[in-house]
Amino acid sequence: MMTGNGIFDELKDTFKHGSMLTRLIYVNLGVFVLVKLVDAAYLLFAIQGSNFLIDWLAAPAQFSQLLYKPWTIFTYMFLHQQFLHILFNLLWLYWLGKIFLEYLTGKQLLNVYLLGGLSGAFFYVLAYNVFPGFENALPFSYALGASAGVLAIVIATAVYVPNYTIYLLFIGPVKLKYIALVSVLLDLILITDGNAGGHLAHLGGALFGYLYSSQLKNGNDLSQGFGKIMDTLAGWFKPKSKLKVTYRRGETEIEYNARKQTEQKEIDVILEKIAKSGYESLSSKEKEILFRQSRKN
Repeated sequence: MMTGNGIFDELKDTFKHGSMLTRLIYVNLGVFVLVKLVDAAYLLFAIQGSNFLIDWLAAPAQFSQLLYKPWTIFTYMFLHQQFLHILFNLLWLYWLGKIFLEYLTGKQLLNVYLLGGLSGAFFYVLAYNVFPGFENALPFSYALGASAGVLAIVIATAVYVPNYTIYLLFIGPVKLKYIALVSVLLDLILITDGNAGGHLAHLGGALFGYLYSSQLKNGNDLSQGFGKIMDTLAGWFKPKSKLKVTYRRGETEIEYNARKQTEQKEIDVILEKIAKSGYESLSSKEKEILFRQSRKN
């Protein structure tokens, strides 16, 4: 029987060694669970007011509010309140993200998600501050959800491989370019349905996805500069290794072959264990050895 610690360790291991798509899904789910736990606490303890996480992470439409919470143009794209909202977003992200990763890298997936989300936030804030139809709603409006980033991935994938065919339930084979076209048309049509801000953010994400793949086909990766900035920022928060760096002396051919044989035997034992008892039966050390070896190949 798997214990709570065992489940937590397995989730941590999956996040650490999983793809960028897995990590994006985990982060969205983690924030959602945290929001719902805070909602439950507000209810049980009869706390008045709105969930402080929503106030802190959602992106306000009004410029004066956004100036005090600039981080929300990033955090809003990982924030959901309703189960169906996160369910459909993560299903879209999983299905189209898998296709995206067949042709492009995990780093590009993350960059498109983030830049699509930023483009969506820009469209949303700009529209609410420019068009007079939003004047009364402006002080009380905020954006949340992964939809803009997800739609950026959907459109980027469809533009990059427009004739890629997927099979939809009750419909059959459909090319990605038609799915992308219908998605954009729906957002245009539904602007008046009561969630204008959400649909405008979707269109902002879609526009970035289109521009990204259009330029990528011409050899220009629009996310390259952004990716370098994110790598630099991530480096600031990455803990420095306490391990001392040592250098292997030059190996002879005999020593090299002997070391490779030892490593291969170790891997063979681990693979045999997986075949008999499954991946979960591996120790942390064995998983680390397997992961290191996969990075070499």
